Amino acid sequence: KVHENFDFQDEDESNIQDQTFKEFLFEDTFKFILSNESSTSSFIEALQKIYGSTLSKDGTSHREDEQCLSLEEINSMITFIKELKNLGQFELLFPSAAPKIQTFLRDLYHMVDPMRRLGSVLTVHWLISSLLEQFQFMTKEAHTNLPEWRSKKNSRKSYQTIMKWLKPKHSSEENMSPKQNVPSDFRENHEALHYSSKTKERQCSYDKDTLSHIRQIFTSPQLDLNPQFNPKIKEYYAEVPFDMVTVKIGAEPSNCQSQVHLDEKKGPSVANYPLGLGLNKVIILVTDDSQPSPRVVSSYKITIYREDRPSLPLFDDYMMCGFVQDCGSRIRPEESCGLQPLSHEYLSAISQTVFKTCEAGDMKGQWIVPCLSCSDNRTCDWREITWQPHGCRYSVLAKPELQRCVEGRRILFIGDSTNRGMMYYLIERVNKTLQEWQKTHDVKCYHNINEGKTFISYSYYPQFWMNANQRPTFEKALEQLLQRSRPLENTEQTVLIVGGVQWLNSNHLQIIQKVLNRENLSNILVIIKSIGMGFHLPVDGIHSLSQAEVQNLWNENLIILNTAKKFGYEVVDTFVITMGRYKEFLQGKCGCHFHEVVKSNPSEESPHITMTLSRHYTLGKYFGSQSKPSQLQDYATNSQSPYHVRGPINQVYSEILLSRLCASKRELVST
Repeated sequence: KVHENFDFQDEDESNIQDQTFKEFLFEDTFKFILSNESSTSSFIEALQKIYGSTLSKDGTSHREDEQCLSLEEINSMITFIKELKNLGQFELLFPSAAPKIQTFLRDLYHMVDPMRRLGSVLTVHWLISSLLEQFQFMTKEAHTNLPEWRSKKNSRKSYQTIMKWLKPKHSSEENMSPKQNVPSDFRENHEALHYSSKTKERQCSYDKDTLSHIRQIFTSPQLDLNPQFNPKIKEYYAEVPFDMVTVKIGAEPSNCQSQVHLDEKKGPSVANYPLGLGLNKVIILVTDDSQPSPRVVSSYKITIYREDRPSLPLFDDYMMCGFVQDCGSRIRPEESCGLQPLSHEYLSAISQTVFKTCEAGDMKGQWIVPCLSCSDNRTCDWREITWQPHGCRYSVLAKPELQRCVEGRRILFIGDSTNRGMMYYLIERVNKTLQEWQKTHDVKCYHNINEGKTFISYSYYPQFWMNANQRPTFEKALEQLLQRSRPLENTEQTVLIVGGVQWLNSNHLQIIQKVLNRENLSNILVIIKSIGMGFHLPVDGIHSLSQAEVQNLWNENLIILNTAKKFGYEVVDTFVITMGRYKEFLQGKCGCHFHEVVKSNPSEESPHITMTLSRHYTLGKYFGSQSKPSQLQDYATNSQSPYHVRGPINQVYSEILLSRLCASKRELVST
């Protein structure tokens, strides 16, 4: 018997058995009302255009040529879904009074749930709410910029994406074998949904006291927040292992008039975050949307500490292992990946007491590290890892030698934040201290280097935050840097260092040559920092590279290096150094930063980010006696410096930069 105003007792008074009976009743009611027969509706045809799939009766999908959904079709679906939501949660069970809704439901359920896996009314309600939110977003995007919206592949969901919401309630990742062939994003989205759906109540509150609160935080993979979530507690902490490089974070407001946004006032309510080594901060803003202009009423902060590689101390009984690329991201599929045992012949060759100095900054090499077993990277002492070029070594200059090298020189940097990190490393090495630091996004000049004997300037390029038609060209940015850095000699006393993550190409090198010839600076020393690993993680808000695009970076890098040497420029190959350690990035959405500047005052610094850079990172175990390690360690632990450039991978290629910067000076001394 069905009553018109069907309801249950208050959930607080119901026991587990009552809840179980309620769910069974809902499920049986769905099966009773929703027949197996399905009509072909305009709604399915419209969905096929979004998903780019043809859905057969058995629920499988087949890709077709991508098509675009018209605004009329989107608005029609929004009207359907709004009607559906307006019926109310329990009246969803009895749609006979609205034939359009009944047809809509049959078609929708048959398409997304051919195996009858719907777990509960809450799951269905969440599915419909998510569809409505997606369609409203799509129509908003379409009205704003229809051609651009139509070109976005990620605006279209596939049949498999819808099925993320429909996983049976009683299955969980704990019961799933890690070797099962289930896409990670399938599990992650279901986790977030399941966590959200199992909340006692889904409906928001109009109580003013809840205006600044969030109801819950959901994460995938699930984080162990400390303390446990409470709407009145605003700060949380979590730790994650080294191999967790991203996390999806979302939140839900407590109040009906509030919205949540991640990181900024207009940010999303759910986003995928990269997790750099060390500390990562996520800010959740709560806004009051009851006014025409929403205002921020509170903020929550989650601090996530990502651990370094698992490492064992160096034992006497160890073997040396080498690697160029990680098996998690094979840049060169035809070459080996992961740790490989090093032969006795190779170890004998690199342990010679007399070793020639590398003649270029792109010498082939590999990372070597001591391990108990090369088949298990958890048995390695990663503190002792070193970059070892084949057949030569890069000298590490002592402070007096480096100061003599840069004395009287004017050193100009142009590039992005990775280029800026190398500049600050140079300043700290020369001065033995870093007195000032800022994330410069303009032109900045430093006159206090090497007791005023060295001038350094920096120009940020490209200015990606500006509109393309307002953004200064590389040629204009370079000309401006040269003008701000004058007077400049047309000799190697003037140095130009150019590079970044992945914006640089051979065309920029031709522009450099053209501008320098025009400015009568064709004889200055030019050093090209090649591209580096980055943008390889699926992160919201930035363009992420596919695996094929990441692999293509190898060829792009070779073109840059060869073109630079053809023009007579020095090079520093940062791609071959970063590609094997792509998981060891530090903070930043791009996953491309292998340095960060930290406060070096021990009394103020968290123990998590205290680091003493070891000589082994640059020199290798076999060359420490030749390369004046004490000076490098003294620089790294200078307690008088208010700031310190941290990052062992950045240290490696920055030291190679210094070796190229001073190569001609060393040749003059030797002759």
